[in-house]
Amino acid sequence: MDAAMVTAIAALIGGPVAAAGVMYGSRGATRAAREGNAVTGFSSLTNELQEERAELKKENSTLRAELATERLESARLRLMVERLGGTP
Repeated sequence: MDAAMVTAIAALIGGPVAAAGVMYGSRGATRAAREGNAVTGFSSLTNELQEERAELKKENSTLRAELATERLESARLRLMVERLGGTP
């Protein structure tokens, strides 16, 4: 065999091997990208849920304060009714 024949055989064998390597590498990169997107999505969702929870806590505190104010006003009015001789 001369050098040209060895080069031709090497090209015939090397081409499919290189193509298989590219395909395998592409699959690995795609999988890594999918996993990265899943982690990013999970992190984003977690942040959104934490923000929503903080807003709900604040709203809950506000509503509790309003309820306490209403109860205090109701008690004050009952006391006034009783002082005036009525029954609440």
